[in-house]
Amino acid sequence: MEVELKLLLDPQHAARLREHPLLAHHATQEPVLLAMHDVYVDTPDLQLCRHQAGLRVRHIDGAWVQTLKAGGSVRGGLHSRHEWESAVAGAAPDLDALDALIKGKQPVRALLRQDAVRANLQTMFGTRIERTVWQLATPQGDLVECVLDQGVIEHGSADSMRSVPVSEVELELKAGRQAALFDIALALLQEVPLWIGQASKAERGYRLAAGLPVKAVKAQPLILKDKLSVQQGFLAIAANCLEQVSANQDGVASSEDVESLHQMRVGLRRLRSVLSLFKPLLALPEDLQADLDWLVAKLGAARDWDVLALDTLAPCEGEVDADTLAPLSEAAREEARAAHAQAAEALADVRYTRLMLGLQRWLLTCGWREGSTPRQRRALEQPLPRFAKQALRQRQRRLRKRGKLLLSGTPDERHQIRIAAKKTRYAAEFFASLFSDGKVRAYVKPLSGLQDVLGGLNDLQVADGLLRQLAEEQSTLQAPASFVRGYLAARAHERLADARGMRQAWRRFKAARLPG
Repeated sequence: MEVELKLLLDPQHAARLREHPLLAHHATQEPVLLAMHDVYVDTPDLQLCRHQAGLRVRHIDGAWVQTLKAGGSVRGGLHSRHEWESAVAGAAPDLDALDALIKGKQPVRALLRQDAVRANLQTMFGTRIERTVWQLATPQGDLVECVLDQGVIEHGSADSMRSVPVSEVELELKAGRQAALFDIALALLQEVPLWIGQASKAERGYRLAAGLPVKAVKAQPLILKDKLSVQQGFLAIAANCLEQVSANQDGVASSEDVESLHQMRVGLRRLRSVLSLFKPLLALPEDLQADLDWLVAKLGAARDWDVLALDTLAPCEGEVDADTLAPLSEAAREEARAAHAQAAEALADVRYTRLMLGLQRWLLTCGWREGSTPRQRRALEQPLPRFAKQALRQRQRRLRKRGKLLLSGTPDERHQIRIAAKKTRYAAEFFASLFSDGKVRAYVKPLSGLQDVLGGLNDLQVADGLLRQLAEEQSTLQAPASFVRGYLAARAHERLADARGMRQAWRRFKAARLPG
């Protein structure tokens, strides 16, 4: 299993990286300079890519080497993938040699044995890279290969060549602790601006060659074994949340993908929820908490404008005069575009890099154990199922207590009920694999229904504030904003006056039984 941390840097900072004292201090030998030409192959219908595999043949130092990478995960720049490598005679891959290297029932092995794949491999794109390699040894005995790659990814013929630049740092663990990768990265970051590299060269090449879009990624299925300890369960859940956050990074960075931003926010909300769930036993360091809150705020503004433009104003067409609605809709879309650009700028800030590196290092090292009490450490070693049942009961009690204000409370109090419902649902979903599927679904469904009812009311409340903001900033929007605010207020009043939806959602939740 190859484990490497990928970071991006502006080419103008390459000299600063080469001169960084850490490299001179920890290098075991002089850096090695290499010129590499890689050829990536796949079938015309991208069978390897669709199975999350990449096959390349590299020309380096006068020899050819083929490498197949498949499976694994990518989380905040940390790439963990299965890798198989062997020498070949030329630029064509040798699939029989790879087949002999792959052990066990790896899905990619069956794929490479298919005649349709073997007969149709062709060049998809290539790379030309100048590589500088440092072999580093840390005081703790870790061995890390630090690589600076600069060059291009190319696709097409000589007369119609398209390319994208490559300028990145790869820290590959050769021996020792994964935390060493983050220690080195954070030290480099103090002198050199670096950014999280979520996409591999292969992914970037496929985007160039096949025009593959950046897609929004939902939370991946989470399977927890009932023999896990509380600490092991927390690590698995937090890693799952962080994976969702980082998987949507490139979509948010493009400042165009509404769904990627939504899914990244969902990942952040899930991460904050699991931190809250386990807070009696562990706590995020204050600096990381501050950076996490900063990122949530940066993305929240864009999502609020998206909801106003797409979910609140758009359904008003046909009910509100077009001349009144159109300028507001356009202004909301413009604010959303600006907010998306600001969210993209946040991901380009080294503060985001520091946050993602710091979070992963904290998880890898179980950083909460330093300063924890004996009681907390004992509780973290207890069986996860027992903790899960207690946590769900606590979440349910809190929601029921707040729910007493469902009909009589203020908008802010109903907002707190919605948040409590969301946290209860997240907790049930985190621990779902520990309980019966049917019981979990029966419990989560009414929670989702309650959350939707309250979420609709909250959207109207947020919309009122945003429309008021538009009116204050643009005098021409004062009249239409005032009219639409009144229209939306009437809708909210109707929903509150006819409280059947809320009562029904609340009754269904109260009738639902805890999965545990």
